[in-house]
Amino acid sequence: MEITCWGSRGSISVSGSQTLKYGGDTTCIEITAKSGETVIVDAGTGIRRLGESLLRRDITQCHLLFTHAHWDHVLGFAFFRPLQFSRIKVVVQERDFSGLSTRQMLDRVMQAPFFPVGLADLAADITWDPGLTQGFSIGSLLVETIPTSHSGGGLGYKFTEGDRSFVFLTDNELGYDHPGGAGFDAYLDFCRDADILFHDGEYTADEYSGRVTWGHSSVPQLLDLALRAGVKKLGLFHINQERTDDQMDQIVAQCRADLKKTGSAMDCFAVACDLHLSL
Repeated sequence: MEITCWGSRGSISVSGSQTLKYGGDTTCIEITAKSGETVIVDAGTGIRRLGESLLRRDITQCHLLFTHAHWDHVLGFAFFRPLQFSRIKVVVQERDFSGLSTRQMLDRVMQAPFFPVGLADLAADITWDPGLTQGFSIGSLLVETIPTSHSGGGLGYKFTEGDRSFVFLTDNELGYDHPGGAGFDAYLDFCRDADILFHDGEYTADEYSGRVTWGHSSVPQLLDLALRAGVKKLGLFHINQERTDDQMDQIVAQCRADLKKTGSAMDCFAVACDLHLSL
């Protein structure tokens, strides 16, 4: 399993000299199975660069999954250039988003006056698959899902290939149970012994105290989850739009110091654009 991050910023994309290291694009993760399939999670602004990469690599088929439908996870869809070519086949997860199907949700995002090209104008062969929601396989990847604790709900994912696993839980508030969320104990079980966990860690403890119910976790909550679950590598995700590279480096340094005090060998880092990991 190959994992590449094309965007890890939360809420809105950013730019500037202070965000070069971790990048400014919003959520988009690419997973490549050993059997060759390409799986994309979320269509944040990072999917634009991913699309250019797929065309350069002549990858003509992919699966697209979503955590939820907030803007920072869907607004890049219209700029995913492979959708302009008839030779491209995209299998999209079809599910409910507050009464809208995935197809209806994306159609609204691309409707006039917000965008000049509609969903019906796309040339790619798009299949809307309702089977990509619970306990399914894509090539050699086994994919499991769990409801996230977030305003309006969402899905987290576990990708397992052989004896290796990658868990992706963004926009998940560990300190507050939103309606429809699974609860801390369920997230603990879902992450148990994961080789890699990317999890929402948007806030410091001080920041979180004034943002309970906002749908995101604090770094100490995330460290507690990862330690108790026996995670091997922990990636801090959904980087706050106001966070500079230096500030993120300081948070990572504090995490590593806290982990050292516990005697844990867990590797902790912030997930940056273009980060590539192999399992």
